[in-house]
Amino acid sequence: MQQPKARQEMDPRWMWDLNDILNGTPAFDALFAQTERDIDAWQQCQGRVAEDPQAAIRGYFAIERAVERMFTYARMRQDEDGGDAAAQTLLARIQSLATRAASAGAFLQPELLSLPEQTLEGLKNDPDFSEYSMFIENLLRDKPHTLPAAQEKLLAQLGEIMQAPDDIYTMLSDVDRPLPEVEDENGQSAKLSPTVYMRMLRSRNRNARKTSYETEMNAYGVYRQTMAATYRYNVKSDVARARVRGFGSAIEAALHPDRVPVRVYDNLLESVEAALPALNKYLALRKKQLRVDELHLYDLYVSIVDGFDMPLTYPEAFALVKKGLAPLGEHYRDLLDKAYSEHWIDVYENKGKHTGAYSWGVYDSHPYVLLNHTDDLSGAMTLAHELGHAMHTWHSNNAQPYAKAGYSLFVAEVASTCNEMLLMRFLLDTYKEDAKASAFLLNQLLEEFRGTVFRQTMFAAFEREAHRMEEEGIPLTAESLGEAHYKLNQKYYGGGCVIDDCVRHEWMRIPHFYSSFYVYKYATSFSAAVYISHRILTEGRLAVEDYMRFLSAGGSVPPVEALKLAGVDMEDPSTVRDALKVFADTVDQLEALL
Repeated sequence: MQQPKARQEMDPRWMWDLNDILNGTPAFDALFAQTERDIDAWQQCQGRVAEDPQAAIRGYFAIERAVERMFTYARMRQDEDGGDAAAQTLLARIQSLATRAASAGAFLQPELLSLPEQTLEGLKNDPDFSEYSMFIENLLRDKPHTLPAAQEKLLAQLGEIMQAPDDIYTMLSDVDRPLPEVEDENGQSAKLSPTVYMRMLRSRNRNARKTSYETEMNAYGVYRQTMAATYRYNVKSDVARARVRGFGSAIEAALHPDRVPVRVYDNLLESVEAALPALNKYLALRKKQLRVDELHLYDLYVSIVDGFDMPLTYPEAFALVKKGLAPLGEHYRDLLDKAYSEHWIDVYENKGKHTGAYSWGVYDSHPYVLLNHTDDLSGAMTLAHELGHAMHTWHSNNAQPYAKAGYSLFVAEVASTCNEMLLMRFLLDTYKEDAKASAFLLNQLLEEFRGTVFRQTMFAAFEREAHRMEEEGIPLTAESLGEAHYKLNQKYYGGGCVIDDCVRHEWMRIPHFYSSFYVYKYATSFSAAVYISHRILTEGRLAVEDYMRFLSAGGSVPPVEALKLAGVDMEDPSTVRDALKVFADTVDQLEALL
């Protein structure tokens, strides 16, 4: 099995071009120096915001925009190869500058909030200042959680330190942790990189699946004390910030920016746990089709349909994605072509590259996509997913001014998952006369549900539990975190699977835990996407127009209201329940076919 190449050995045809953000280190240095001067000049507003609040706010956003541009460039450079010392230096520099900018600007929010509310309402409703109306609205909403200027400055100075657990985890997991070696299905020795690991879990050779799974879990377990300490201080930071700002809990603080009631989170957990009988039925079907005496967690990723595979090179996968997304219209298709031909996408795994996949970018350039592409349907689905993020960002950036372009994390996974649903429906229609292909695709759809709704909700429950433990003074140790994760696996999968003890180490593999209370949004977004994709396919142009309005809304309206533009009400628990009914119906469909 081929091992990852060094970055400099990769084919440039399939690498992104970050020069569209900043044209190399000299451009970074020039912007860095200019931003330092801008920060010095902007600090002159301190104590004088009331004289010209509009100028103070514009200065704040100009500095934020420059810092975001440099940080994104440096972080994406490091993501190309975590061992790149030059990229690490750039990232360290901009992190320090970002902390300095935040500290220097800590006066702004308290001084603005000291103005008469009538003045702030006037700013919000001023048509010549409309670019910043949502900033003012959110400022007023945040007033109960805003501290005096000196305390805000102190918190800002601690920002870089509070980021430390994420940085430490990334370097340990992606760079310093030695990749274990396993024997692949051909008897060859292979380094267990993230891409190789997932390939092995999908292997039809059960011993290869078992060996790779146990090796991966136990390899993380070697670092369980360090991982537990790193995550412990991430959770402690969440809890401390929430308490300092007067929130009742860390989860309440995390959901506040999205204007999402905690009950929405809890409704998700309750709805998914109520649907576990359907998951157990699917697991029983999987066990039967795999012809195993016991179903283990390492048996959950291989297709249960023999004799049908869908090998897809990257160009083939891209062509397939375009066909699947054709209902979104010619404009959307043309943007996909630009992404392919203009180096928006970094395609293949290389040594030291950031694991997984994401879409990112800045307002001043097109969005980017990072992949670790695998030549199969899963790789095509990941491509469709990340392109959904990219197209959402492109539409928001092109429709909204900078201060309103950034959309909420609560809606961030809707466009990506909608793309996956459209692609899957296209494939099911294409192969509807082929029973084996249909069964294969239905299995893939069920796996999307299992991975995005059930699995991510289980992770959301883990985060809820970890933060509860910290808030109640229960120590977060390798043992207590491992036990919490083990019990959740028992609850979600124990009705159909043997839960091996090494799953206690699995939580250490999840980088999203360092963006606390994020993973639940995968499940809520998936539920919204099920509804939107169905509407696009059944209603056509009108539904597409509504969807484009949603994509273009950015942060110009609250996230729940943005989703209503596409016809979805996420405050209604039936949205999640209806999606879970689709899962149950799909299990029945697959069972009938098999």
